[in-house]
Amino acid sequence: MIIAIDGPAASGKGTLAKRIAERFGLDHLDSGLLYRAVARDVERRGEPLDDVRAAARAARELDPATLDDPGLRSPGAGEAASIVARLPEVRAALLQFQREFARGPRGAVLDGRDIGTVVCPEADVKIYVTATPEVRARRRYLEMQGRGEPATYDGVLHDIRRRDARDAGRDASPMRPAADAFLLDTSNLDIEAAFDTAVGVILRKAGQRGRA
Repeated sequence: MIIAIDGPAASGKGTLAKRIAERFGLDHLDSGLLYRAVARDVERRGEPLDDVRAAARAARELDPATLDDPGLRSPGAGEAASIVARLPEVRAALLQFQREFARGPRGAVLDGRDIGTVVCPEADVKIYVTATPEVRARRRYLEMQGRGEPATYDGVLHDIRRRDARDAGRDASPMRPAADAFLLDTSNLDIEAAFDTAVGVILRKAGQRGRA
C-alpha cells in the first residue's frame, strides 16, 4: 500500500504521516527532509541556494544517511528548502529516489507537497492535510516557543503565507490537492481526531480495493 499525504507547512501532515506509518506497519518518508538536506549541502559548499547547477548537483549526490540531521528540522532549514524546491532540476533529481522508496516491499507513507500529484499519482490513498494560515502559524509559533527560539506570531504568520505562495506558485510541481485526494482540514481538530479521520479514510479505501 502506498499512502500519499500532502499539504502546506505546519498543517500537521508530518506528524500524521508518521503515526499512520506506525499504525499500518509501513515505511515513512518525509520528502521535505530531502529538500532541506539539499539546501543544507548547498549552503555548506558556500554556494547560493538559487544556483541551479549547485543545487542539482547536491540533489544528485545527496546521502540519505544524513537525513537524521537534527538541523534539518529548524525553521531556517524549511525556508531554505522552499527555495531549492522551486528548481525543476532539483525536483527531477529527487523524484526517482522517492518513487523507489514508495515501491519498497513493506509499502510506504510519503508526505510532502506533490506526492499525490507527481511523485505517486497511483497511490492507493491520497490525503491533503490543511488548516488556515492563522492556525498553522499559531502551531508553529508555539513549537518555536517550546524550543526557546525567538519568534513572534505575526512574523511566523508572514513566513507561512510567503511560503504558501511560493509553494503553490512555483512552475515545477506546485502544491495543490490531487483531484482524488481526501481533504482533511485540521483547523479545528487535534492530532487524535485528525489521526482517527485519516485511519478511517484509509480503511475505507482498503475495503473498496478488497471488494474490487
